[in-house]
Amino acid sequence: MELMLQVLAVEPTAQVLAKEPIIPFAILLVVILVIPIIFERLRLPGLVGLVLSGVVLGRHGWNVFPTETSTMSLLSDIGLVYLMFVAGLEIDLEEFRRKKIPAFGFGSLTFGLPLLVGVFLSRRFGYEWNAAILIGSIVASHTLLAYPLINRLGVTSNTAVRTTIGATVITNFSALLVLALCLAANSENLDFWQVLPFFNSLIVYTIIVLIGCNWVGKEFFRRSGDDEGNQFLFVLLSVFLIAFVAQLLEIEKIVAAFLAGLAVNEAVGEGPVKEKVVFVGSILFIPIFFVHLGLRIDLPSFFSSLITLQFTILLVVGLFASKFIAAFAAKLLYHYNWQETLTMWSLSLPQVGVTLAAALVGYENGLLSPILLNSVIVLMLVSSTVGSLMTSRFAVGLTASVVKEQPSTTPTHIDAGKTDSSPSTIVVPVYNPQTQQYLIEMAALLARQANGRIIPLAIATAAAHMDAPQLETSMERSERLLLKATALSRVLGVEAQPLLRIDDAFAQGISRAAREQKADLILMGWGKRTGLRARLFGNVIDSVLWASHCPVAVTRLLESPKKIQRILVPVENFIAPTLQSIQFAQILAEANQAQVTVLSVCERRTSSSKIASRRSQLSQIVSNVSSAHPPEIQIIAHENVAQAILQAARLYDLVVLPFVRNRTSPGGLSISDVTTYLARQLTCSIVMLGEPQRTEKSVTVPVGVPSPIPVT
Repeated sequence: MELMLQVLAVEPTAQVLAKEPIIPFAILLVVILVIPIIFERLRLPGLVGLVLSGVVLGRHGWNVFPTETSTMSLLSDIGLVYLMFVAGLEIDLEEFRRKKIPAFGFGSLTFGLPLLVGVFLSRRFGYEWNAAILIGSIVASHTLLAYPLINRLGVTSNTAVRTTIGATVITNFSALLVLALCLAANSENLDFWQVLPFFNSLIVYTIIVLIGCNWVGKEFFRRSGDDEGNQFLFVLLSVFLIAFVAQLLEIEKIVAAFLAGLAVNEAVGEGPVKEKVVFVGSILFIPIFFVHLGLRIDLPSFFSSLITLQFTILLVVGLFASKFIAAFAAKLLYHYNWQETLTMWSLSLPQVGVTLAAALVGYENGLLSPILLNSVIVLMLVSSTVGSLMTSRFAVGLTASVVKEQPSTTPTHIDAGKTDSSPSTIVVPVYNPQTQQYLIEMAALLARQANGRIIPLAIATAAAHMDAPQLETSMERSERLLLKATALSRVLGVEAQPLLRIDDAFAQGISRAAREQKADLILMGWGKRTGLRARLFGNVIDSVLWASHCPVAVTRLLESPKKIQRILVPVENFIAPTLQSIQFAQILAEANQAQVTVLSVCERRTSSSKIASRRSQLSQIVSNVSSAHPPEIQIIAHENVAQAILQAARLYDLVVLPFVRNRTSPGGLSISDVTTYLARQLTCSIVMLGEPQRTEKSVTVPVGVPSPIPVT
């Protein structure tokens, strides 16, 4: 009631909200939930919407939010540290090592040239050397903001894209190193030579963190087994402990956070713990940081100063020009084509993570004025928006160059008539009696083609007490399911070896049993993701896909697999999972004497020569599948890939979709946006085929099952 009286008394809104911290937090959650969705629908980065929301809600807009409150400042500081930690955690160190020479070359160019441009412009506008060098280093870094798009297009294995990913390590680390030196020189009023001792101590600290924490992290993960909760807490403790030690050594915390991300990078790997860490940051703390950053923008003063406006425009032009020159120089050095060059340019344009973090720290330490901070934020808004749009335009043409990297890998041919001395093994987890019959039928069709066996698997969950009544009940239920599965397998004429396993969780039990039985395929029923807990902690299918050593087929079967006569395999990109999906469909087709159609969707304005090239590439892929009845090839020109597939799927009994992991997706969705939409809209049976995470160059797989064919 008191709050209502304050509002009626026309007390300033910001003052009212400052007294009730729960209200601004609720408004923050609404902004974080709604604004990114709206901006992404407009094909604009969601973080741009968050920053603009801060501008609108701040003191120079509607004045809804107080600029500085203890709660807001704390959450924003955590978001800043989290942002830099995730920046280090998301860097693909293996990719950097694989392409270290071109990555170092392009990284040096795309950092050095913008650095010189930024220093030159800053000095021309009268800024002192320390601030000028900091501005130059800030605009020299870049953020792989368009990586989800690149990943969705399936061109992450392109040589030029790999080089750009590796160059991110050089630009970000160099920018943070320059920031640390500029802060040290500013705080102690030191000259260049006096900063050298601090530089040496910074290098020693970096080496200790990268080597020591990497070793400690690997040891902890090895000893903690599958306890994801403790692993998650260890990762969070690492980043804040490393930041605390950095504060004692007078090293900026964002530098320490980035190093912490690099240090635990290999220990965390590509797994569910990383998904949880990234999810917690990207869903809450990092968005709050961007909103809080928007609250600091002073638009009236920015537009009232003609000199500031000129400096910002020249800085934006200088950034675009210098990044293009760097990409063009890389083209000449490493012989990239124009499509690859333009993609490298667009990928290296967005200035988000390190840029904003370094600018904010420079502002808080008195190196940058509020006007300069506004200029950097405007630079971020322009570069992230334009860079993402340019990447969506240029990266589409990279599919052909990925195919060139595949000839060194010899695909495994499928021959239904052959048998192998080590019969194919298909593990079928059984839990739902309503879907069990169709799962066993599909497993039988696949196993019969390779003279293989089925292992119906039931998991009885138990924590510590083996005498718990709940365990006894679970085991009895599991035994009934296994008896039913064994009887059905016998009717279908396939060998079945039922397996009952006691484990502490379904996903771990499935993955461990499949490994122990040397399974070649895990065939699972549909598991819909529902609720916040599923998004935060994942579901059984996600966990199995992360941990499995073999392919995982997730099915939603609306009728008996024996009735399937027409199978559609949409091909979004020419990447490794494409061949596995076609192989899987062809095995099933051979069992049913069915027909497989490989579908590719291109834009309406695609030229006839490009369509012919795409058909040739598809023919080359299909030729790797040995079959008496090879798949048909169909190419459709349509402006919407998902709608085109939905229209074509009306004539088919089954659609086989590949899992394409979206690494930066909050919550770790294991399938691409197109596949996610199709899984909800398709009215026929679906199989989603996922490949395990692996780095091996080659893998030996028994004949008759989908074989992993890594892109080298």
